[in-house]
Amino acid sequence: MSTVQVRQLPQGVELRVGHEVVRLDAWGTSSVRVRAGQHAVALDTVGALAATAPLTAVDVELLPGSRGARLVVGELTVTAWLDDAEGIEALLLGFIRTADGAELLTERREHFWWPAARVYQGHRDGSYAIRQSFAAYDDERLYGLGQHTHGRLDHKGLVLDLVQRNGEVSIPFLLSSRGYGFLWNNPALGRVELAGNGTRWTADASRQIDYWVSASTDPAQVLRQYADAVGHAPRLPDWATGFWQCKLRYLDQEEVLGVAREYRRRGLPLSVVVTDFLHWPAMGDFRFDPQEYPDPRRLVEELRDLGVELMVSVWPTVSPLSENFAEMRDAGYLVATDRGVEFHETFFDKKMTAPLPVAFYDATNPDARDYVWERIRRNYLDLGVRAFWLDACEPELDPGHADNLMLHAGPGAQVANVYPREHARAFFEGTRAAGQDEAMLLCRSAWAGQAALGAAVWSGDIPPTWVSLAEQVRAGMSISLAGVPWWTTDIGGFHGGDPADPRYRELFVRWFEFGMLCPLARLHGNREPRQGPGWTSTGGPNEVWSYGEEAYPILADQLRFREALRPYLGRVMAIAADEGVPPMRPLFVDFPDDPAAWQVDDQYLLGPDLLVAPVVVEGARSRAVYLPAGTRWREMRTGTKHEGGTTLDADAPLEAIPVFVRDGADIGV
Repeated sequence: MSTVQVRQLPQGVELRVGHEVVRLDAWGTSSVRVRAGQHAVALDTVGALAATAPLTAVDVELLPGSRGARLVVGELTVTAWLDDAEGIEALLLGFIRTADGAELLTERREHFWWPAARVYQGHRDGSYAIRQSFAAYDDERLYGLGQHTHGRLDHKGLVLDLVQRNGEVSIPFLLSSRGYGFLWNNPALGRVELAGNGTRWTADASRQIDYWVSASTDPAQVLRQYADAVGHAPRLPDWATGFWQCKLRYLDQEEVLGVAREYRRRGLPLSVVVTDFLHWPAMGDFRFDPQEYPDPRRLVEELRDLGVELMVSVWPTVSPLSENFAEMRDAGYLVATDRGVEFHETFFDKKMTAPLPVAFYDATNPDARDYVWERIRRNYLDLGVRAFWLDACEPELDPGHADNLMLHAGPGAQVANVYPREHARAFFEGTRAAGQDEAMLLCRSAWAGQAALGAAVWSGDIPPTWVSLAEQVRAGMSISLAGVPWWTTDIGGFHGGDPADPRYRELFVRWFEFGMLCPLARLHGNREPRQGPGWTSTGGPNEVWSYGEEAYPILADQLRFREALRPYLGRVMAIAADEGVPPMRPLFVDFPDDPAAWQVDDQYLLGPDLLVAPVVVEGARSRAVYLPAGTRWREMRTGTKHEGGTTLDADAPLEAIPVFVRDGADIGV
């Protein structure tokens, strides 16, 4: 019979059985971090958790006969025991609620004989293909995991790739209906399988297992503990709570100014206007094209006089025609490859007669980040720009072989998912070092902890369809639960949409109404008539006056509604920064004791006092709305009050989606 070698630690315990080492550390309120590996575990990794544990009260008890140990950390108790019930002995971990002993999560063997719960299959480079298995529970619901397009809020029963793609944001955090949160603290490529016969996390190549479990019967408290572990978002700048105007691309400085002036002339509120990609001479120059933007400082100043911030798009790609390419290549600042030449995508940039291969800078290399930031500071920040759109930051690979990347932080198979976070780090640390505390970022991808770097996320290049609109509602709630409180969507979808088509106009209006009640309100898209790929492409018109006489007054009223909501949104965003509870969230976060609230996946709360029920069906002029139990709700449009715990058929005329206010709340509207 084997025994477990146990070494007590200041915040936990280390257990060794044969070649495997398992380390358990108290890691925040009612939370434990688990690291396991062959022969040893590394304490400093590129994951989302710091190298050292926060000081937390912990009680460690050794099991009799050197058979394991038990840790008690607030509401969470973890037992590590040597299990011999099915033949070959294996060290297993179980997580229970301290107060009543209820099982939250437990490791399970993949097979009764072999393999056990943790599996390591070695590669020649010293890493392992890793699998970590847990038991499944029929009554469990699983939420979070970033942003996906499968249209589900509850992820139970799904298999999801752990990889960054356009529109697919991989943040490996789950919130369970059983009263715990789980972070797979590993940026390796892999999968999570949430099956009926077990939950399994896999990493294609990794040095060790690393995950974090946090317990509370209150899902909002789990989210607070998660934010404490990976970092809180900063305060959102006040100007960012307003309306953002964007289209595929404005061609020059005067066109950008003309749009802002027209919003002012019409008396419509506008907070941000965006100049999209291809405003540069060449990808990787990281500066304005002087032919199109002859005086960007004047552009920024005039916009600010109008109460509008300029956001600029910055890609992490570097064209071989860029003035910086040779220097970055020779300094090792570009991402390397395991096989083939060091280019990762093709793009039809300026100075090109056809699409050519382009490279990505290595955002995991601190020296490369400093190099890129110095040019951003000199060419944008010093001119007054403090809002940066970090597009294509997955990075956007073609073909999408992230395992072929060789990064400063390690092989792509081991660390590729962390790329968008490190790209955001360059801008966040640079702006803060320059004293710009109100600068912010808009990213197309993210990993755990990225919100702490002042990063918002939008849902990528999505289609202009009713199905996609419905998917956005679930995607926004999911990424919020995964730790990103600043979220938005391309209102109207990205790939097309004809402003002259009455059917598309209806979709656009409904999407706009939903967009005005998202944490960030941003209009973007490549409208018809679209041109082919290339640097001359601009897309069709995409301002609110582009959608016809019937739609325009509705859109204008919605803009004024958003403007009136801004004080409330500011308070909600402050709560997100201070506490870690996101603005956009499913009903069960605030009403966990209402069983029906866990069933609703097409409504959400925007802060504690607004219930939003988007219309996502063509032609619908009413929809079913569930009002959570425990309070009364006032219908915003009519003032009618309703008891909670009821479902009603709410009117939804084209000019308004159903919105309800918690009884007694003052939202200023």
